[in-house]
Amino acid sequence: MTFKQKIHAYYLQMVQDRIDVFRDMISALTEDSKNDAKGSAGDKHETALSMMHIEQEKLTNKLKEALTQKVILDKIDASKTTKNIISGSLVQANGIYLYLSVALPKITIEGINVIALSPQSPLGTHLMGNKVGFQFEINGTHYIIESIE
Repeated sequence: MTFKQKIHAYYLQMVQDRIDVFRDMISALTEDSKNDAKGSAGDKHETALSMMHIEQEKLTNKLKEALTQKVILDKIDASKTTKNIISGSLVQANGIYLYLSVALPKITIEGINVIALSPQSPLGTHLMGNKVGFQFEINGTHYIIESIE
């Protein structure tokens, strides 16, 4: 497995874990609201149900976001390399490894830090379509593309 494939697999697992957690939390809230509906009465009961419903909506939105991220990651062929930067490229610029896919937390693979970023982000839009040696500046920082996998 290549370095890029390890990164891709790690991020896929991270997103799948988030999906599983959100589903479990939504399921638990649904079960709690069913149990609460059987036992309580009055204003306190209505407030508790309302708060559970709001929390469930928040979790459902986070679940949708994670599912969207998974769809994007599933479309990426991590074994593919190109001369131009595309979604799924692993780019080294200024000694930093950037994985163009979806915005996710920084990870460390084989002792190397990797940042996943969206192609629509400010840095991502500057990288997309460019080749090794391309130079640009964002917020006063000068970047040079050193390698693309």
